Amino acid sequence: MFWQVIWFILWGVLWAVYFMLDGFDLGLGTLMPFLSKEDTERRILYNAMGPFWDGNEVWLITAGGATFAAFPKTYAVMFSSLYSPLLLILFALILRGVAFEYRSKLEGDGWKKIWDCCLFIGSFLPALLFGVAFANIFEGIPFDKAGMYHGNILKLLNPYGLVGGIFFLLIFMMHGSLWLRFKTEGELSEKAKSIANKLWVLVLVFALIFLIYSKFATKLWDNYFNHPFLFILPLIAVVSLILVKVYLSKDEKFKPWLFSALTIFFATYWGVAGLFPDLFPSSIDPSASLTIYNSSSTKLTLIIMTVVALIFVPVVIGYQFWAYKKFSHVVTKEDLEY
Repeated sequence: MFWQVIWFILWGVLWAVYFMLDGFDLGLGTLMPFLSKEDTERRILYNAMGPFWDGNEVWLITAGGATFAAFPKTYAVMFSSLYSPLLLILFALILRGVAFEYRSKLEGDGWKKIWDCCLFIGSFLPALLFGVAFANIFEGIPFDKAGMYHGNILKLLNPYGLVGGIFFLLIFMMHGSLWLRFKTEGELSEKAKSIANKLWVLVLVFALIFLIYSKFATKLWDNYFNHPFLFILPLIAVVSLILVKVYLSKDEKFKPWLFSALTIFFATYWGVAGLFPDLFPSSIDPSASLTIYNSSSTKLTLIIMTVVALIFVPVVIGYQFWAYKKFSHVVTKEDLEY
């Protein structure tokens, strides 16, 4: 039991860190058509994301790998049940990665517009579909004891799933605009601040809708009422969201993004903690639900994974800390000359 709980906690941390980090470049890619009017501004946006986006996606690979290794049965049923949206996310992320690499290869406007469009699609779809997928997991997926999924992609686009998708999309867009605010100066930075202020209101509204809707559509809140100490998680998320607005009004640059990151981390963990001990609940047969107990690997496997994590996760964190510090400077037009 101990090792299953440990890996449930780590599983949640991996997803929360991924959304916290990759969320800003997914949001910024989605906002690009609305933030930049000419090529120089678009190049600044690319450079604001360029050194970080691929490192951020390491956490997605790690989260998927940890699911496979620690909870293989959950991995099997989850990836078969959510096959269509996850495949769309994969294709979108590939398209996004290619856009970063190929946009600058030729100088033609048509060429650049193609890859700008690919970056937008490759950012918008994952931001939306991750929210749809996790909202459906919170609500419960229609699968039986044999792990057979009884539904299709349209069934995933239910009202609660769409609210979750819109909430993820909005909070990532806010996160991205705050990152651009931090990484740029002048008119572009002020434009990012203005959009962040507007998005903050929408994030607040949809956060309230999603939290209230979750009380009726899911069992997430049951764990909180049974274990009141867990309320610290949504409380930190709410306080962090308020501090985003406070520091924006004080014209701070880094702190609003930092508290936006904390909002995403603890909002994600609110959902993860509400699931416990479930990992992948069934909406048609509760006894078919996959939990940390009936879908985990052996104790030896979990112990080995823990040792490996203790060695390599600090390496990844150290690399990312170095990368963020190394490229923490403001991106200017002068940087585009190199």
